[in-house]
Amino acid sequence: MSIVIVGASVAGVRTAQALRSGGFEGSITLLGEELHHPYDKPPITKAMLDASGDRAPIPLLSEESLTALDVNLRLGERAVALDPERRIVTTATGAALTYEHLVIATGVVPRTLGAMDALSGVYAMRTADDAADVQAALPHAEHVVAIGGGFIGAEFASAAKNYGCSVTVVEAQPIPMAHVVGSEVGALLAELHTANGVELLTGVAFSRFEGSQKVSAVVLDDGRSLPSDLVVVGIGTLPSTQWLATSGLPIADGVECDEQLRVVGFPDIHAAGDIARWPHPLYGTSMRIEHWTNANDHGAVVAASILGHPVPATPVPYVWSDQYGHRIQIVGRPNAGELALRVGDAEDHLVALYADKDGSLIGAVVVDDPRLLMRCRKAIAKGARVDEVDLAPRKTSIGT
Repeated sequence: MSIVIVGASVAGVRTAQALRSGGFEGSITLLGEELHHPYDKPPITKAMLDASGDRAPIPLLSEESLTALDVNLRLGERAVALDPERRIVTTATGAALTYEHLVIATGVVPRTLGAMDALSGVYAMRTADDAADVQAALPHAEHVVAIGGGFIGAEFASAAKNYGCSVTVVEAQPIPMAHVVGSEVGALLAELHTANGVELLTGVAFSRFEGSQKVSAVVLDDGRSLPSDLVVVGIGTLPSTQWLATSGLPIADGVECDEQLRVVGFPDIHAAGDIARWPHPLYGTSMRIEHWTNANDHGAVVAASILGHPVPATPVPYVWSDQYGHRIQIVGRPNAGELALRVGDAEDHLVALYADKDGSLIGAVVVDDPRLLMRCRKAIAKGARVDEVDLAPRKTSIGT
């Protein structure tokens, strides 16, 4: 059997590894759009922007492990079309890759703003090259702007502050992250910006860039103009499905899959990672999860299905962010429940637990306490009630 995996980030690499560890001895082709060997993406807005840390891409596997994996690694090659009837993936170089089984792991692409590509100094932070360019610019930047108050914008703002820049975060919603963690907790997390000398502008939207060749200002919809010599745009993402437009695959905010991540109606094709939408058995609804841990877990699920011993995809959503010396961790689906318990704040070991209508823990936000976060993750997986979560040694009370 020959397998083609389109996408050489964590979901694609973990699928290849799981296939080999599961005994698959056939041909595996791993197609990567970037020229870099497969690397970890979260550090793009974390360690790779650190003023004092190692800024090189962190490989997903060593050269020795890559050699032992025995894959045909095709870097710098982008898939542009799929013909599922003929089982052919066409690349931008004109190559036609045939397969017996296909894994789609092309992830997501950042949403962009008008004229972004026309000006230097404006970045979307998608790749290691973006991170290298931003890191090189930060020591010389005076005024920097993050458009979007989510994790991308917040992590960039945190990094920029360490370089001594004047930093402004622009968020269109009244409270950053409220759609993920609710207004109360979102407001507490937003205080990290102001506590660290970052200007936070909320309820105001981007209007246009100013500058000739290089960005010089960001103009907002209320008329304000923010001097800017470096801008990072973090306003969300879209599933990278453009290359599948004529394939006939079911696409609706991602590629639609079954519980084993097989593409609906196409048993010889799977999808994995950020691009996959599947019925999550833990939540009883169709979901697409843009988290590293989800992509990491999907590899084993896809490989097991291909090798004939399928297991359902049941990962508990988990994401983390490093901001201003604090680690913010979110597990489960806080936005699907109600805030049932909150103690502390973002600079003092915040804990927020969210319950569904039956009182079961459905999500949690934890700052600077990874052990508690793991207990919450396990509690969500087994359907524990909020009052059953072990918060020791904290002194807390139910309710807000």
